[in-house]
Amino acid sequence: MRPAAYATAMATLDDAARLALRLPETTEVERYGNRSWAVSGKVFAWERPFSKADIRRFGDATPPEGPILAVRVADLGEKQAVLSEHPAEFFTIPHFEGYAAILVQLRRIRTPTLREALLDGWLACAPRALADRYAKD
Repeated sequence: MRPAAYATAMATLDDAARLALRLPETTEVERYGNRSWAVSGKVFAWERPFSKADIRRFGDATPPEGPILAVRVADLGEKQAVLSEHPAEFFTIPHFEGYAAILVQLRRIRTPTLREALLDGWLACAPRALADRYAKD
């Protein structure tokens, strides 16, 4: 059994890569100089550092720290549900308004929750036949 200190360890970008690459037909690609993960050419997760404009939009508020990961979701309803259920781990910014993706503060998320988010993102982007085969396994 793992000691409690390790059982609650937060995720890293390398954890995200490892989890994403376990999903069928996932490849790691570079987009805009950042690591991204795609299925059948559709990116479902990517490293998302804040731009200068993003940081300005935070105003006096402190932007979330550490590496940030963006993950696709099926639709805006799912996005709202995820943001409501997990406000400490997931968030959004004005740049993502109207876009079916969430932002993940990796320093705050536990690996099982990250795994679930990546799977949901993968399912949102995978071809229907591949997603159906995955669900049967």
